[in-house]
Amino acid sequence: MSDLRVVVIAGGLSPEREVSQKSGSQVAEALRRVGVGVELRDVGTDLLPALVRDPGVVVLPVLHGVAGEDGTIKEVLELAGVPYVGARPSACRAAFDKTVAKTVLVRAGLATPVSVTLPKEAFHDLGAAELTARITERLGLPLFVKPRSGGSAFGVSRVETAERLPEALMACFAYHDEALIERLVTGVEIAIGVADLGDGPFALPPVEIVAEGLYDYTARYTPGAVEFHHPARIPPAAAEEAARVAVAAHRALGLRDLSRTDAIVTDAGEVVVLETNVAPGMTLTSTYPMALDAAGRDLGDFLRELAARAAARHPLGDRPGA
Repeated sequence: MSDLRVVVIAGGLSPEREVSQKSGSQVAEALRRVGVGVELRDVGTDLLPALVRDPGVVVLPVLHGVAGEDGTIKEVLELAGVPYVGARPSACRAAFDKTVAKTVLVRAGLATPVSVTLPKEAFHDLGAAELTARITERLGLPLFVKPRSGGSAFGVSRVETAERLPEALMACFAYHDEALIERLVTGVEIAIGVADLGDGPFALPPVEIVAEGLYDYTARYTPGAVEFHHPARIPPAAAEEAARVAVAAHRALGLRDLSRTDAIVTDAGEVVVLETNVAPGMTLTSTYPMALDAAGRDLGDFLRELAARAAARHPLGDRPGA
């Protein structure tokens, strides 16, 4: 589509605003390199009127966190009849809620860490000491504590001792009123990108993540802080299983166009899903572009194909108010 024009939406007001802006800049530049007309816009009151007035554009949202990955922006785009890249609102909501997503994945036969989800009120009303004791008794140690929804590892803590659990919960509750507490699964940490260019979803080569400590916000977005291997240094059978699991997660959650599944490959070769992301980061240190590179695919060409598919799903110019 030589006349394809794309509006990249990045920024927003979530704690992941800076990451989104970096991703948006990389996406816009990659599309320009392959000859696509691109406009980079932030979220604001002028965004929707501008999109409705211009019936020839496709939106590529690169928003992270609330209002970006929770289906809100997609819902608004659908109301306005604006074509966009990515999963539909209901699928975004299911994937963004880690507890709901775990239920969906388990029903699909995929392995996830044993966990409990509790609101902060429970620790106040039922007694923090008693609850934390029951949690460690059931799940053991170490644990991971993370907000029920959100990304970029905000509010995520690794808990080695029972005494550290209350502190980790307080850090978590700064980002969400409910905490997902998971049993730690050890092994090789990988990220598996999934893409669908029209013939069904397929997995990109897995990217191995080697971090000295917690793979947190600072580690994720500081060049050189983490060692990446793409493809991952795992046995062929494990790589094949990781691909199967990532595609199965993509399908089970009803996703579209692209996704990224984070997982652990255990010493026994089992692939345990940590979460599936509907809006993979596209920064210089993000794993999705690394996976595309390992597959011999250019980021700009890939995004152009996704935008063209979005336009084909919704004929340009056929929208309310246009």
